[in-house]
Amino acid sequence: MTALVDVKALSDAELAAHLAQVAGRILLEVRNSGVFSAKALGKAGDQTANQFLVHALREARPDDGLLSEEEKDNAARLDKSRVWIVDPVDGTREYGEARADWAVHVGLAIDGQAVTGAVALPGLDLSNSGAGTVLRTDRIQALPAAPQKLRMVVSRTRPASEAVAVAEGLGAELVPMGSAGAKAMAVILGQADIYLHSGGQYEWDSMAPVAVALAHGLHCSRIDGSPLVYNQRDVYLPDLLICRQEHAEMVLSLVKAIDKAA
Repeated sequence: MTALVDVKALSDAELAAHLAQVAGRILLEVRNSGVFSAKALGKAGDQTANQFLVHALREARPDDGLLSEEEKDNAARLDKSRVWIVDPVDGTREYGEARADWAVHVGLAIDGQAVTGAVALPGLDLSNSGAGTVLRTDRIQALPAAPQKLRMVVSRTRPASEAVAVAEGLGAELVPMGSAGAKAMAVILGQADIYLHSGGQYEWDSMAPVAVALAHGLHCSRIDGSPLVYNQRDVYLPDLLICRQEHAEMVLSLVKAIDKAA
């Protein structure tokens, strides 16, 4: 029998990492059960992981607000300083296809800022531990050196036109990838250097990845350079730039020029 974890004694970062990793294991069990057709698997995984995360957060942090992609929104969160924002399965298609580029997001916004979080990549087991990979705000790893030819990570199914145009302007290589969380973490892991998205997202798509990226010293903003603000009444947050600090001004200038020419 697994020992009971005193979740209330965990720091926010420890809690985020623990819940993201456990939700990832649950999702793998759901997929490996063989019970669900490909069409039903995404919904089953989303709902199962969501139930775990929502109940666990309410147990561990009952006074905090909560926003989840798979949960009916509760406007009471708008009056809270601390709000947990989760995406139980970021990259449902990739999850269903047994790819590695899907993620679980568990993040905490404080006064609208992405402060603490964890992104689990259950299908990417870099340490061969069988536990997948979890990147978190309280365990910082050194960023690999950027290559001479930059790499821009984009959607593998529908690359945003602005991202493609920026890549052309930089002479950067396009790296197709699935979920937003996987793309953001690819910059930390040295699989890419720039993640620019302009095709529409919601707060749960970026909050935890942004918290982790900021903790690792990366630049994170809207594609016009304005800050990312969370726990808003309208949770639509359509665009995002995550990159190394030294590339931010160059990328933002290219976006501005492309938008002006359009």
